[in-house]
Amino acid sequence: MEEKIIYGIQQMGVGVDDAERGFHWYATRLGADLSIFDDDNTATYMAKYMGGEPREKRAILAMNAQGGSGYEIWQHTGRTPLKLEEPLNFGDLGLLAAKIKSKDIQASYDRLKGLGVEVLTDIGTEPNGTKGFYIMDPWDNILHIKEHDSWRNQKGTDVGGIFGATIGVSDIEASLKLYADVIGYSEVIYDETGVFDDLKGLPNGDQKFRRVVLTQKEIQTGGFSPLLGTSQLELVQAIDYSGKKLFEGRFWGDIGFIHLCFDIKHMKSLVEECKDAGFPFQVLSNSDFDMGDANGHWGYIEDPDGTLVEFVETHKVPLIKAINWNIKLKGRDPHKPLPGWVLDAMAKTKKVKF
Repeated sequence: MEEKIIYGIQQMGVGVDDAERGFHWYATRLGADLSIFDDDNTATYMAKYMGGEPREKRAILAMNAQGGSGYEIWQHTGRTPLKLEEPLNFGDLGLLAAKIKSKDIQASYDRLKGLGVEVLTDIGTEPNGTKGFYIMDPWDNILHIKEHDSWRNQKGTDVGGIFGATIGVSDIEASLKLYADVIGYSEVIYDETGVFDDLKGLPNGDQKFRRVVLTQKEIQTGGFSPLLGTSQLELVQAIDYSGKKLFEGRFWGDIGFIHLCFDIKHMKSLVEECKDAGFPFQVLSNSDFDMGDANGHWGYIEDPDGTLVEFVETHKVPLIKAINWNIKLKGRDPHKPLPGWVLDAMAKTKKVKF
């Protein structure tokens, strides 16, 4: 059996009450104006996380052509999605923030503030010297706009796509067994405990935390590697209080960050490795599952606190649907990037003008 490959973060799921409005907001504020797919099929496999029933939904995968991972903007269409009963506190258990790359942090701050985006903090400095600031989207999701140097191109606005996630955990050592040992984010950028000035302004951000920021040791290859770029995971553990689970009593797909998804190869090997490590798959599609216009093999595990982590082995992505022109990854050299002209064509054909 061939060894699993985890290329990096493919996307984060963002639960909203209006997918069209969500796409518009992320496109016009954060440059995610590529609609990779727009799927309104019934969600069946995730029934165990949706009250035991299939649910009607709409999902739009939005990406920024300058590079980075995408936003899977997800809406329940057959029911009213629920918000958190109590506001999110930094240090709660689950996906706390998406990290968005910026090539000019002051320009990003000024532009977003000028657009009326809710800015939560001033520009601050992390323990390793990296600058960034936090904003909030209209659905109370926290976004960390942060300096980053991995770009496919810089022919657009001051921000790119997602390059990381902040995850609230109850026990960092237990969480490292998944995120470092299995998923491969084993290089520590910093590991600090204290009260952090750059978090002040976030809900409960003035408390004491342990923060561990991780990345992959090796530069990743693969079909979409030039677009996805390098990525980071930040594990946050509150020291003086126990955070609440963000999806306790709510359905997957309700309002908030609903999952973190990794782009992978050799799903069968990954399934066995996760099982052996104590993180068995809770949901697993068939090996050639149609995801609207795209096709692949995907599944979900839970981290030690129940946060849903998705893995997708992509087989096909439509490029020009009208003439049945697709990007086919099945059977390709798993370490060979797609030609630049293919990614350029995807950016051109998937771009939505507002």
